[in-house]
Amino acid sequence: MATCAFVGLGNMGYPMAGHLATAGHDVRVFNRTQETATRWVGEHSGSSHPSPAEAATGADFVFVCVGADDDVRAVVYGETGVLGSLAAGAVIVDHTTASAELARELAEACAKQGVGFVDAPISGGQAGAENGQLSVMCGGSADDFERVRPVLDQYAKAVTLLGPAGAGQQTKMVNQILCAGAIQGAAEALAFGQRAGLDMDLVLQAVTQGAAGSWYLSNRGETMVRDEFDFGFAVDWMAKDLGLVRAEGASLGAELPLTELTARYLAETQTAGDHRMDATSIIRRYRDQ
Repeated sequence: MATCAFVGLGNMGYPMAGHLATAGHDVRVFNRTQETATRWVGEHSGSSHPSPAEAATGADFVFVCVGADDDVRAVVYGETGVLGSLAAGAVIVDHTTASAELARELAEACAKQGVGFVDAPISGGQAGAENGQLSVMCGGSADDFERVRPVLDQYAKAVTLLGPAGAGQQTKMVNQILCAGAIQGAAEALAFGQRAGLDMDLVLQAVTQGAAGSWYLSNRGETMVRDEFDFGFAVDWMAKDLGLVRAEGASLGAELPLTELTARYLAETQTAGDHRMDATSIIRRYRDQ
């Protein structure tokens, strides 16, 4: 069993840290909102700490699951950051969906202190985190990956090493481009069906069973038709992720017309005030036309 620090107990991190505790690891948590950390400790064996640095003291592995690049830097660097508390040989695993540039920056900073680093963004949503069925996309050295893999297995159905630091984040970008296409396609198709006056329950029964079927059609089709979006992966988060994709695409000289289209629809949805709604709420833009 390992000593694990977990920084960030949001919708994903909370159940992920719980799986580590259930598996018998010594889990030390930090969350910006103390009430959340207190609730977590009340539900699991583990301890809460007032700073990332104190949570990481003595840890074999530190798992970070926060919002964006600057949030990661805030909990890794400085007097209260985890990096200064770790002994040589420890490994930081960043589950945040962040930039590939940040992953390479952190890998270099960690290497200077003899600490390992793996960028390990995740896919599978809150249900995947709760059920221990996440896909973890990793970038880093083979040695660091193999050391942390048995721990990652506690909340994952697939853990894959894609290459050096940054490869995990780039693979998550591939994932988000695919999700953007599925969301955009579902929104356009279902809005078309509604405008045609079709029985959408029957339409969904038909199309989800054929080549057009997708996770989004099967899991979000009915709620899109009913205009229900108060759940799921928020518009703001998808817009943030596609911002990372667009920036990386620009640095690589890659054309991303579908990503650009979905980013525009998400921006219009944000302007309409639907920031925290599920990203599939972009279907409202089709209905507004």
